[in-house]
Amino acid sequence: MFFKKRKIRNNKDKQAVTENSQDIGQLFAKAKKSSDFKQFPLTDESGHLIISYYNTLVDQQQLQLKILLIFRETPFKLDRLEKIDDIKKIIAIEDIVITDNRNEAESKLLKGYAILQMKENDQRVALILLSNDKAGLREQNNVENEFSVVGPQIGFLENIDVNIHLLRQQINTTDLITKEVNIGSTSNTRVIIAHIDGITSEQHVNTMTQRLQDIDFDVIFDTSQLHQFIEDNSLTPFPLLLPTERVDRAVQALINGQVAVLSSGSPYVITGPSTIIDYFISPEDYFLPWILGSFFRLIRICSVLFSIFGTSIYIAVITYHYEMIPNDLFGSLSVSRYNVPFPPVLEVIFLEFTIELLREAGVRLPTKVGQTLGIVGGIVIGQASVEAALTSNVLLIIVALSALASFTTPIYKMSNTIRFLRFPLILFASIWGGLGIVIGIAFLITHLTRLESLGTPYTVPFYPFRPEDLTDSLIRSSYSKTSKRPNYLRPKSILRYHPDNHKKKKSDFDE
Repeated sequence: MFFKKRKIRNNKDKQAVTENSQDIGQLFAKAKKSSDFKQFPLTDESGHLIISYYNTLVDQQQLQLKILLIFRETPFKLDRLEKIDDIKKIIAIEDIVITDNRNEAESKLLKGYAILQMKENDQRVALILLSNDKAGLREQNNVENEFSVVGPQIGFLENIDVNIHLLRQQINTTDLITKEVNIGSTSNTRVIIAHIDGITSEQHVNTMTQRLQDIDFDVIFDTSQLHQFIEDNSLTPFPLLLPTERVDRAVQALINGQVAVLSSGSPYVITGPSTIIDYFISPEDYFLPWILGSFFRLIRICSVLFSIFGTSIYIAVITYHYEMIPNDLFGSLSVSRYNVPFPPVLEVIFLEFTIELLREAGVRLPTKVGQTLGIVGGIVIGQASVEAALTSNVLLIIVALSALASFTTPIYKMSNTIRFLRFPLILFASIWGGLGIVIGIAFLITHLTRLESLGTPYTVPFYPFRPEDLTDSLIRSSYSKTSKRPNYLRPKSILRYHPDNHKKKKSDFDE
């Protein structure tokens, strides 16, 4: 009976070995369908020391110097390798993993590892790191879309490991915790959730982690896709998580108690929870004196309001409320519109559509050509439309100023939202005049107060009202007033630093 059980156990072990070797064989069979997959023996003896890798994922220089030079250039004897673990004594590479797990071998193979087998059907293999992390990356990681005159100009790259390195350079503490998840049934994209332990609320970390793990999608190209999957409300034009390519902005979010999400292949990081006021704050505000920083922030917010309501107010006044026009201005407005055959709403839509065409064309064209098209096209088309009596010169000025005002928004996604909001307000103003604008504002405020970012109200600190968090909202107070983290983030540690409470030193004349 004992021998019978032992025989059954041996048969099961042999069957498990056969199945595992078949799994490795199936892995290679699928990989061979790709033209960039390479597999060959390192020695002259067929079926021994077989290396397999993706040619597009490995560094050819490392392959030549650390693998092929050892086994090809010098006469290599197979008796030096009694088992696969001895490969660590021969190959001078630190990251070598010995495993018999098929899933791990497949995952590492797709990350730039080479698989080395002693014999053709061996289940225990060596995974050798030969990835080329610099392939396809920019030489300089300067910011492109969030440029500022004052302050650092360091931006993120497409390499997620480099991005984590950039964060750790600024947050030099072991409390910076990074958690990796793989998302995408086909792409298996690496996604990192970063937060500072002891500061960030566990609820925000758990919420972000749970939403990312619940994503069921085939390929993840960029954090912009993750943004749409994990935001609280998809039926809104407002971005509910803040995307940034600047390292300093991401660091600022982390030390305030927010959560950052990084994705492999994306130079953007998304942070949350965020509020609507975060999208009008520029990192440059903190590198200028607080009076200047507050002044420019207020100009930015007023510019956004003018960009949204400028053209709709023009339509309402010209169409329904012309009695509000001063007498001194009435003559010039009537002269400018004397030969225009269209109603104000068609006039505005024509100019707004022209501006959007120029903007989209300028973005899609090369940089120098796009700038030339934007300047020359705007001047030529605007002047020609006024001379052809298709639009009035007063409206041309208002539309041009509205377009310029929308560019003051530091975050590109919020700038797109502002461009969109002008059109429904234009329609409301054309139908009901000033009442239509009021209805549009009421809808807008109601919608904003119902939005949340990772469960945090989008309009805080204004609603719900948090007076202690107003020190860094519409204005940027001095550093002596901003030593506490925002309360709405529910941080574990409320104090960022101790404000300077030293008494003013006496001058030499007072002694």
